[in-house]
Amino acid sequence: MNKQRLKAKLIKYFLQSCGSLSIVIVLLIFLFLFKEALPFIGQPGLTELFHSVWNPVSFQKEEFGLLPLVTGSVLVTLLATVIAIPFGIIGAVYISEVASAKEREFLKPFIEILAGIPSVVLGFFGLVVIAPLVKDVFGLNTGLTALTGAVLLALMAIPTIMSISEDAIKSVPAAYKEASLALGASRLETIWKVVVPAALSGIIASVMLGMGRVVGETMTVMMVTGNAPVVSFNPFTSVRTMTATVAAEMGEVTIGSDHYMALFWVGIVLMLMTFILNLVSYRVLKKYGSERA
Repeated sequence: MNKQRLKAKLIKYFLQSCGSLSIVIVLLIFLFLFKEALPFIGQPGLTELFHSVWNPVSFQKEEFGLLPLVTGSVLVTLLATVIAIPFGIIGAVYISEVASAKEREFLKPFIEILAGIPSVVLGFFGLVVIAPLVKDVFGLNTGLTALTGAVLLALMAIPTIMSISEDAIKSVPAAYKEASLALGASRLETIWKVVVPAALSGIIASVMLGMGRVVGETMTVMMVTGNAPVVSFNPFTSVRTMTATVAAEMGEVTIGSDHYMALFWVGIVLMLMTFILNLVSYRVLKKYGSERA
């Protein structure tokens, strides 16, 4: 008995240590970002970050407005989420409730392969296939637009949404389906009015995780969105995201310069956006989880 208690305590302390370590690591990342970005507050000042122009290498006046980067990231993320949610959820419903065993055996590995495709490969596919297609279909001057980036990011988010949503749908007790069918509901009515609402908390979790994947993606959006730092919510214009800005400019910037510190502020804003997204997802999951209970 003493050995069992000792083993249980060791496991408990190990898990607590792992959880505490993850919190410490996140705090250290924040501290590092603020340490490198802090001198920017004095000169040129935080007000520079609220401007609508990002031009950090101008010979006349360097401008560090984050607004075009924030709007570009928000636009691409929202578009990708809108595209990915229907395909992800409908695909999960089909695989878990409609598809035969052979279809399921074929589709599951295909989805896992899609999730494992490197982002640079998807970016190259976007340059060669999606961008020319968007240009021709909508009659644009260039296919390197926010819409192109959103389509590729949706391809990256769909496997995440589909896999987690499928697990959530499968976890719904069979008694729910049997009761619905016994009351005279059709199979489709049972799926969309009983099964999907019962799995809603898991589906929402999958959507939030998919959005997290989209927000943090770098290489794909850097290759296909045009990298134009303009304030626009038009999906057919070229935009620049925060992740693409850091990836493209951090390697060539002078350490300690205003440009260097501004890029760290971009990282801080990106982390805050991710933190807010996670907080919202936690609140939503808590709400729907309590309602289901």
